[in-house]
Amino acid sequence: MADSTRETALKALLVLLKTIPGPDVTRNSPEPKKIPNAGWINLDDGDPGEPDVLLSPTLYEFDHEVEIQVIVKGVDPEKRDLAFDVILQAISAAILGDETLGGAVDYMSVTAMEFNTNDIEGAATIKAGLISLSLQYTSPSPLG
Repeated sequence: MADSTRETALKALLVLLKTIPGPDVTRNSPEPKKIPNAGWINLDDGDPGEPDVLLSPTLYEFDHEVEIQVIVKGVDPEKRDLAFDVILQAISAAILGDETLGGAVDYMSVTAMEFNTNDIEGAATIKAGLISLSLQYTSPSPLG
């Protein structure tokens, strides 16, 4: 059985993220107990939301909100911030380079970003970010 439109879009986004050199890239994974030295990126499937219904033939338009979590660690704040920024720039370039995920979606865009720096006693400080993306696609199924 072929993947749903939703699953095809999520897999295409994961493949796109895996082209970013360095950080470990996962999907729907809990935060690792130990952050890899090159950083960590996790794709969370998010919320497809309520689709708009088109008639004749019946199609469902989704504005699917997904989240990408990015975490880097480092003792030196400048090096940590630089590593974080390099990953964000790579994600941005990847998204701008393929806003349709090879045709898996009609359009993809960044909708929000949040950042946080956490000091961990006895360990390197981590810098984390949450990037919200909107995947817009049309499916013949109300489940995406």
